[in-house]
Amino acid sequence: MLSRLFAPKVKVSAHCDLPCGVYDPAQARIEAESVKAIQEKMAGNDDPHFQARATTIKEQRAELAKHHVSVLWSDYFKPPHFEKYPELHQLINDTLKSLSAAKGSTDPATGQKALDYIAQVDKIFWETKKA
Repeated sequence: MLSRLFAPKVKVSAHCDLPCGVYDPAQARIEAESVKAIQEKMAGNDDPHFQARATTIKEQRAELAKHHVSVLWSDYFKPPHFEKYPELHQLINDTLKSLSAAKGSTDPATGQKALDYIAQVDKIFWETKKA
């Protein structure tokens, strides 16, 4: 009875248990590169088993890329960054939306669009690291 009384009521999760301070858009880029590469391979292989496996992996990689971008947005970028780069909120949103589109598509152009957005996030990220 007491264990239920003092049991946590809310479960939370975090990027890590102890903020490490190690952030890099390269994690998102690598996952997005996988998405695009899988999309390209899917175009050249009509085996239904391959297509099913590729779709699952592509969707997992897109979700990982979205996770890494979200972590940058929520944990790394701070108010001074958003003041200096007022387009950053919209850029992050566009990046996440493009990764969602790539997740649901077999067209490598959607994967490339996500990579293009990630490159813009990467540019801003490294500019903030210099400051």
